[in-house]
Amino acid sequence: MNHSNHLILAATLFCALICGTSASAQETSPYSKFGYGILSDNASSSQLQMGSTGYAEHSGRQVNAMNPAAYASTDSMTFLFDLGVSVNRYWRKDDSGSQKDWGGGINYVTMQFPVAKNVGMSIGLVPYSAVGYAFGSTVNNGYSSHQGSGGINQLYVGAAWSPVKGLSAGFNVGYLFGNIGNDVYATTSTGVGAVFEQVMEVQDYHFRLGAQYTYPINRRDNITLGVTFDPGKSMLGKTYVLKYLQSSSTAPDTVAPGVVRLKGNFSMAPSWGAGIAWDRDNRIHAELDFTYQPWKNAKYSQIENFSSTRLDNRFRVALGGSYMHDPRGSYFKRVTYRAGFYYNRDYIMVGDNHIHDWAVSCGLGLPTSQSKTLVNLGFQYLNRSASPASLVNEKYFNVTLGINFNATWFFHRQLR
Repeated sequence: MNHSNHLILAATLFCALICGTSASAQETSPYSKFGYGILSDNASSSQLQMGSTGYAEHSGRQVNAMNPAAYASTDSMTFLFDLGVSVNRYWRKDDSGSQKDWGGGINYVTMQFPVAKNVGMSIGLVPYSAVGYAFGSTVNNGYSSHQGSGGINQLYVGAAWSPVKGLSAGFNVGYLFGNIGNDVYATTSTGVGAVFEQVMEVQDYHFRLGAQYTYPINRRDNITLGVTFDPGKSMLGKTYVLKYLQSSSTAPDTVAPGVVRLKGNFSMAPSWGAGIAWDRDNRIHAELDFTYQPWKNAKYSQIENFSSTRLDNRFRVALGGSYMHDPRGSYFKRVTYRAGFYYNRDYIMVGDNHIHDWAVSCGLGLPTSQSKTLVNLGFQYLNRSASPASLVNEKYFNVTLGINFNATWFFHRQLR
């Protein structure tokens, strides 16, 4: 199959996946009721196994959407296609009791390829945030329940250039799209009920800038510094509240003040990321990352019966690494072993309570008979809670699977 046919095949597969899925594996949580939901850090399956680190990673065998500067490390003959899925089992406990359930879905779809000497590009569909929850409570003279679903996805295209050896810079330009629905069901003791639904429809753009610099300590060891920046901006789209009456057969009413534009009323915080990594002989990788997002000054306005959300600054610390015994050895010597940890103080606040989560993870990069293609199988334990009040405690056990197709599609065989 020639070069053009390979590109057509890849584009067709990518478009089919985009049309058939939304890249937001559902991690249901009542905390996703607040703000834009649970935020994503755009980590691939292999990066999730290493504590979701990646700002300083620049492997030519993995797509790294966390730092677009890494695209410049693409081999001149390599085409990468990465698909990640997950399934999770979660336990939730609060004053009213405990709950267990399953979740999961497609995490992301990305591809990466070279376009010129020292220039690489990437296209991908990744989640920006996810919303999923259902809970109820007793109120005076009745009962209320809350449900939410949806999220914001990001379709991006990015490129990177390495002007001199060891230095690269890149960018992602993304299109944000998706709907978030937050419903409140109110039922009185006499059986009269009503539903209030806030719908947020996002159609926006997003930028990420990235840079990496690798310094060779000696013949075997390298140190890489990586940084990223996402500018803050006012959100684009609209939001509105619908009211349904239990006894009404007519269409729902849009509650005053009607449709509200997100611009000027809702905003996205800027984001800074930095990482430092040590690599030895393409066998050992260790990385420390830090993320900071000043959400405290972002806008999230009150809309009719839905109160404004109080946000606070988010920071995240992650540590991870990988080890491969011998890239040219037997099968088990070519298996990559990964492990990591992170701590995150989220941007979401519930009253005066901060939301925290931490996770430990591990996994394997399993080689296949198809050249450099890898199957990344990972496991993660995540704990999320609030403080100083305990509120809801959540525990997740996640299993992730990533298929990283690595093909030499740009290689033309020499005829003899």
